[in-house]
Amino acid sequence: MRFAFVVRSVIFALLLMVVSGAMRAQVRVAIAVGPPVLPVYAQPICPGDGYIWTPGYWDYDYGATDYYWIPGTWIMAPEVGYLWTPPYWGWGGSGFLFYDGYWGPTVGFYGGINYGFGYYGTGFYGGRWEGGHFQYNTSVWHVGGDFHNVYNERVNITKENRVSYNGHGGIDARPTAQEEAAAHDRHIGPVAAQTAHAQTSRSDPQQRASVNHGEPGVVATATPGDFKGNGAVRAGEVSGSAANAGARPAVHPNDLPAVEHAPAPNTGNSKNDKKYQQQQNKLYATQQQERQKLQQQQDKEHLEPTRQKADAATTKQVEQKHQQQTQQLQQTHAQQTQQLQQRQSPPPHSSGESKPK
Repeated sequence: MRFAFVVRSVIFALLLMVVSGAMRAQVRVAIAVGPPVLPVYAQPICPGDGYIWTPGYWDYDYGATDYYWIPGTWIMAPEVGYLWTPPYWGWGGSGFLFYDGYWGPTVGFYGGINYGFGYYGTGFYGGRWEGGHFQYNTSVWHVGGDFHNVYNERVNITKENRVSYNGHGGIDARPTAQEEAAAHDRHIGPVAAQTAHAQTSRSDPQQRASVNHGEPGVVATATPGDFKGNGAVRAGEVSGSAANAGARPAVHPNDLPAVEHAPAPNTGNSKNDKKYQQQQNKLYATQQQERQKLQQQQDKEHLEPTRQKADAATTKQVEQKHQQQTQQLQQTHAQQTQQLQQRQSPPPHSSGESKPK
């Protein structure tokens, strides 16, 4: 009798361990080939207060034996204080396994994958909860002008990487002690809106890797499941928001607006003003040269497909490459200008506000 009781206790304990593990990882049948690289896309504007950005990712349809892209979207946090830990694919020794995302008070391990928009491989920089309200970091997330619960904290990302899986030639990352603790903390799985959003994507052929070849028809949405409205961001679009409807991204440096020449500094210190003016002129000249250099490089690359009579797919790949280069250059120049302005006008002394988790 005592032996039977011990056996039942052991079985019950094992079941608890399995349930606890299932809450963290949805490990399914291993896949031999890893998912495609992460597509480049712009974030649609946040639809309202309390929404958290959940980045897009590749899921797998076992019936169709094909990966499909689930667009990034804004999801209302299921509880105050909860943040989203994105899912990821990781090598399991004989194939790639899928680890489901979850909601919890702390962002845990998501494979070291750089999903962008505050999820740069480890930790989270999109914002923080304060006093029952979410504070949005506008340097990372795209929110409207009517949002007052915002702050601006720059995040320096030294290396861009679009690899979408951990291990076996992908991202080489291991969870920190804090990330491991987050996996065992109280959390819940994807909410109903996320599940329905994923199902909509699964049923759309344009989201399948075998059809889109790594360029999904819809890469992001403003609200879950809205693949056809103004909030849907399609491949090659800057944003699906109504404010940007019909807008096209800059493909080449010549498409960018002219580099703004900052007004002459006027701090009241003529010596400093002269020094700052020289720094501004130098930065302006350097940015102009870098634009011209990139434009010349892209012009040469445009001639190659023409000489080779390349097909439309090859020409499109060249254009996409040029678009990414141009956007990266524009972002770099914007950061340089802001950093110079900050050096010239030092911000007031910090009050010791805590950084986002």
